[in-house]
Amino acid sequence: MKKVIVIGCPGSGKSTFSKSLHQITNIPLFHLDMLFWNADKTTVEKSVFLDRLLKIMQHDEWIIDGNYASTMELRMQACDTVIFLDYPLEVCLNGIEERKGKARSDMPWIEPSEDDGEFIEFIKNYNSQSRPKVIELLDRYSHKNIIVFSTRTQAEDFLIKTQR
Repeated sequence: MKKVIVIGCPGSGKSTFSKSLHQITNIPLFHLDMLFWNADKTTVEKSVFLDRLLKIMQHDEWIIDGNYASTMELRMQACDTVIFLDYPLEVCLNGIEERKGKARSDMPWIEPSEDDGEFIEFIKNYNSQSRPKVIELLDRYSHKNIIVFSTRTQAEDFLIKTQR
């Protein structure tokens, strides 16, 4: 495990899991949100985002956390391990609720306390719209080390075993 991508519905805990994996393995960690977003909630040009990502992917080791469907296949091609946090909707919505108003190292701003209706709608539609595309990619890259967790406990158990 040297080149790892961590994917899953927003709110699933990709960044938290990635930080723990980084602490255990000492593999450099990169958050796609930090490559894509500015502190004022504007985005960088797509070419800038892609350039930043490609520079990271040239390293010998990395953990890249985030979805970004436009680059997911590129990252799957380059990685040796895919970790998919495939949690129920309620778990992800609770994850979003728990991070409101908290500073996070994986985002250049603090989440506001009010709901972002469009973002919540995206999360509610993740299993019907985004997840099938992820599953299709996982099938296409089934020769990779693919690890799917359906509960937080499974992910935590994996981290404990990885520590040993």
